[in-house]
Parts: sequence; C-alpha cells; structure tokens
Amino acid sequence: MAQTTAQATAHTTKAPPDGGARRTRRQNAEHGFTASKELTDNLQKVLVDLLELQMQGKQAHWNVIGKNFRDTHRVLDEIIEDVRAFSDTIAERMRALHGIPDGRSDTVAATTTLPEYPNGEVDTSDTVDLVTMRLESAVATMREVHDAVDEEDPTSSDILHAAIERLEQFAWMVSAENRTPAKG
Repeated sequence: MAQTTAQATAHTTKAPPDGGARRTRRQNAEHGFTASKELTDNLQKVLVDLLELQMQGKQAHWNVIGKNFRDTHRVLDEIIEDVRAFSDTIAERMRALHGIPDGRSDTVAATTTLPEYPNGEVDTSDTVDLVTMRLESAVATMREVHDAVDEEDPTSSDILHAAIERLEQFAWMVSAENRTPAKG
C-alpha cells in the first residue's frame, strides 16, 4: 500500500515549551532509586508512541470498513486496551522513579515517531497494513531505547519486554490477514 507524503512524514506539530518528561523533587519519606534524565527521556519516548498508538487505534476502529470488518474492528479494541495498559504502566513507572510523564496531546503529536493516520473511512485491508506499520513503529522505539533502559533499570526494561512481546504478537496476528501462504 502506497503512503501519501503526509502519511509518511512525522508529525510537524511543535511541542509546548514546557513539553517532555521531567524529574520531581524528593519530598517527605521518598527514597530509593531515581531515574536519570536519559532514563526518563527514554521512557517518555515510549510513552508518547503508546499514547499515539491508542488514539490512532481508535481512529482505525471507528473508520474501518469492508471485508472482515467485524474481526478487524474487534482486534483493534484488543490492541487499544493492551496499549492503554502499557502506557499507564510506563507513566506510573516514571512516577515511581521520580519522573513526570508528559502525555498532553500537543506533546504527543509533536514527539511521536508514528506517522499520521489517514482521516475518513479506510478499507480493512489498508487498515491492516496501517495498523501493522504503527505497531512495528512503536516496537522500534522500544527496541531503540531498550539497551540504555536495561543498563540503568532492569525493572523498567522488563516492562518494555512485555510490551514488545505483546505488540509484536499483535503485528503478526493483524498482518496475517493480508498474507498469503509461502510457496515451496
């Protein structure tokens, strides 16, 4: 499926001047591990892609039409539910490590690596390809930051492992809709 230039380019929205993850100050009885700026920034990259994936998943869910509509519509809700849970886990992990996640819509739009989702009705076959591409893009962000996250905080990297495993499984299952058996 060919993409338009608008679909292939990253979002051009400008992040707010105070956008992005930050660190909290310790107060009262709070002690323990505190994330570095690099760890907080890496988790923020994952968070914005997951938040964008949720919204694009809903856009796809509402506007998918065509052959195999019901199954596609339903699997999109499964994806959205799991992605929402992963984004919440990432944001809460950031808070546990004294980080402040930024999930505001302007920050997400300006910093996500996911390409823009098309407006209007989209055929199920195209939806399958578009959603697969976005699942793989979110996973690519997680894999890109994984080693640095793992080096500083294996617990946070365990969260990435779970998300990668599930999103790759969804990408395989969704993309199978448009695949044909290999010959030979």
